[in-house]
Amino acid sequence: MTLISQTRAQDRSDNGPILGDPAFRSDHNTRHAYVAGAMGKGIASEEWVIRLARAGILGFFGAGGLPINRIASAIRRIRAAIAPGQPFGINFLHNPLLPSQEDELTDLLLAEDVRSIEASAFIRVTPALVRYRLAGVHVAADGKLRAVNRVMAKLSRPEVARQFFAPPDPTIVAELLQAGRITQDEARLAEHIPLADDVCAEADSGGHTDRRVAFTLVPHFRRLRDEIAAQTGLSQRVRIGAAGGLGTPDAIAAAFMLGADFVLTGSINQCTPEAGISDTAKDMLAQADLADFDIAPAGDMFEIGAKVQVLKRGTLFPGRANRLYELYRSSAGLHDIPPTMIKEIEDRYLGRDLGAVWQETANFYAGNAPEQLAEAEANPRKKMAMIFRWYFIHSSRLAIDGRADQRANFQIHSGPAMGAANRWLKGSVLEDWRARHVDILADWLMTEASLLFADRLRTLMAWDNGDPVRQTEPVRRTSA
Repeated sequence: MTLISQTRAQDRSDNGPILGDPAFRSDHNTRHAYVAGAMGKGIASEEWVIRLARAGILGFFGAGGLPINRIASAIRRIRAAIAPGQPFGINFLHNPLLPSQEDELTDLLLAEDVRSIEASAFIRVTPALVRYRLAGVHVAADGKLRAVNRVMAKLSRPEVARQFFAPPDPTIVAELLQAGRITQDEARLAEHIPLADDVCAEADSGGHTDRRVAFTLVPHFRRLRDEIAAQTGLSQRVRIGAAGGLGTPDAIAAAFMLGADFVLTGSINQCTPEAGISDTAKDMLAQADLADFDIAPAGDMFEIGAKVQVLKRGTLFPGRANRLYELYRSSAGLHDIPPTMIKEIEDRYLGRDLGAVWQETANFYAGNAPEQLAEAEANPRKKMAMIFRWYFIHSSRLAIDGRADQRANFQIHSGPAMGAANRWLKGSVLEDWRARHVDILADWLMTEASLLFADRLRTLMAWDNGDPVRQTEPVRRTSA
């Protein structure tokens, strides 16, 4: 059976149900209750978002780690390439080290009338995020409350999720009002809307991860959502999505069976022609199997011990990153580290001496956060952390640029879903990543998940009637 190209027009296969919450598809103007989540530093590229939008699928541009002028250029390029109303959004990455960058991004999003964001890596709600959510909120002619700006939060911690299910923190709202950042009407209406329209329960995923289990996280988020709605009396129902580990139709069907309203795929989309990462990195990802991944420190939250899941096969990055974190934990500063280890770090990890790394780092902080630079100059341990953090920025750049001679230091965010996707697609026309266009991959996943979902239901119903039937094998697509 060939890929059902008609799904772009009819939104379903004749053999399976339409999965997910209809309100999600309506609100976001999408064909599927499916999202291609952002991968930072432009890996979720303009081409990625444009191709998805034209196919009626929601994708988020990977704004995390990019300068504001680059994000502005991306927004304008995307909007110029798609029709009005076609779905797209921008990633809003929490920046605990440089909160001013969140304010700059909010200013840009509001100026460019970007109506949908993916809030990710948040450990606490910030004023910039609340300001984006409340801008333009109003009571419509039909008497219903309308939030102009949609927020999809990608979360793994229940204590953080609570903040997104509830109205914005009144203290933050009051501060924004006092500072003139929101209007009286926006402040007054804030208590009547949840901070997020959609909350995605992020299980064990590529990139930032708390290694949660979807079977516990999705149902818990649903109960937590209902509990907070009962306490606050909010009429808007926050939708619950599932993310992490979704690389096959079986996994997506299981997510909907758990009660997810929508699904979000992430790092599997790096292995597509549209992804803004090097062909060398894509070749490495396409060869990965289920066990070819490891956990490493997260560079953007290095000091607090946050983790990311990365490709292990073909690179030494996980081991080297963990070694740097161990040295940070056990040392008061670079002076505590043996000269032989310093030499190894310079030669094998950084590719330059520590002095050059510090000069580049100091130049950046002098222009963006001078108070952080002053603190590092007075605190050897903080200075060491800043230098080590440079390695994480450097290793991501190497993978994006495809420096083949530096493969040992590639940092590629991914997880077992990538290996599962490779196994699923083996022998099909999408075995080669060059054919795995992001919209085609989405259609294959959702169409086969729908068929599997229907087949499992028929099987369960037959068992319930005392007449077990043989489960059919998933349909193997042979062409795009």
